[in-house]
Amino acid sequence: MHRRQAREFILAALYQREFRDVSLPELLADQDPGDQLHYIERVFSGIIAHRKELDEKIGERTIGWRFERLAFIDRNILRLGTYELLYLPEVPPEVAIDEAVELCKKFGTEKAQVFVNGILDRIWKETQAHPEAPFSDDGEGRAGAAGAQPDGCEDCGCLPERLPLNGSIGAETTPQDGGMESDG
Repeated sequence: MHRRQAREFILAALYQREFRDVSLPELLADQDPGDQLHYIERVFSGIIAHRKELDEKIGERTIGWRFERLAFIDRNILRLGTYELLYLPEVPPEVAIDEAVELCKKFGTEKAQVFVNGILDRIWKETQAHPEAPFSDDGEGRAGAAGAQPDGCEDCGCLPERLPLNGSIGAETTPQDGGMESDG
């Protein structure tokens, strides 16, 4: 299985969880994830563990549109892209955003790709506005004092490598404007 297929699998699994509580092993029963198993387990469990904060971060940027009103598939694409941006330093931000847009083209609603691109771009720009939030691009997580690695979160063991230190900045994105930035 390739990484793009792993993302599609995670998206399908998240979508299924919107309707029924299903475990990852149950979903993987008919799949052969190959070398993507660790990625699938890490991302799926991380999104589940951080769902509330991911939803809040996304919802803060959907001006004029409540997060709950987004199509299930679009909101799960946003969760996946946001998780990769904030918690997976080994995935370049451009790749995380591009892959989310590709998922939109294949599975999302009509204007989802522009909307998702705008939301994820805003989240990434906000993380870049806070360079004092150190993270390591080697996939080993946030570097602490003298290069020590902190423990991961209790729920999934992930490391918040790219989380901004304070609130949102500047323009927001709305589904009505096709994901284009507004003056707020």
